[in-house]
Amino acid sequence: MTALAELGGIAGQVLWLHAIVFLRVGPVMSLFPGFGDQSVPVRIRLMLALMLTAVTAPAVAPGLGALAEAPPPVRLMLTETGIGLLLGIGLRLFIIALQTAGAMAAQAMSLSQIVGSAGAEPMPAMGHLLVMGGLALAFTLGLHVRAAQMMILSYDLLPPSLAPAASAVVEWGVAQVAHAFGLAFTLAAPFVIVSVLYNLTLGIINRAMPQLMVVFVGAPFITGAGLVMLMLLAPLMLTLWMEALSAFVANPLGGG
Repeated sequence: MTALAELGGIAGQVLWLHAIVFLRVGPVMSLFPGFGDQSVPVRIRLMLALMLTAVTAPAVAPGLGALAEAPPPVRLMLTETGIGLLLGIGLRLFIIALQTAGAMAAQAMSLSQIVGSAGAEPMPAMGHLLVMGGLALAFTLGLHVRAAQMMILSYDLLPPSLAPAASAVVEWGVAQVAHAFGLAFTLAAPFVIVSVLYNLTLGIINRAMPQLMVVFVGAPFITGAGLVMLMLLAPLMLTLWMEALSAFVANPLGGG
């Protein structure tokens, strides 16, 4: 009976350890790039969250200590879930940055209405292409492995027994949103610059030759230029995006 009781106690500790880790891992996986998309079934996301929990729990077990010996209190459940949501939102903002960059580039190149409903989230064809390319590049370079490293690192940066200060969370959130929009504009800047020059040129030509329908003459040029620029700049855009994502995964609290 003593050995059976000890075995039951160890099983209970393992169970509560994984339950506490799952509280943080679950929200991250629900917002994780690629895995957290609406096209992925909920059962698949749940299995991925359980698998990431099984990888993370043994590495963080020494730091949890007595917290894993009993059911987690309500305060700990809320704190861990909130931290997981913050980390998941931070990762999701990088996908939103790619979508925004694609929308800005497509709007500047008059391509925003072509294949505008591709994917679960409606977006222009440029945005869909950039998101698919970014996800393929991220997983090729081991984003899922780095995500496990980020989860383990998060227990050193944000211990489960301490709730982050509200002011620090607000400052971090504002910095992440600003960084995401800044990254999106940086990626789409060449297309915006070419669009501005194109419209200025059309305005000058229109003033010089009012009888000429410059819009019909210039529309094929701007569309073709947009496709050529996308072909030439997409590798650089995705490289810059991947560097920013890697910097966030390496240090989630570093402001991107």
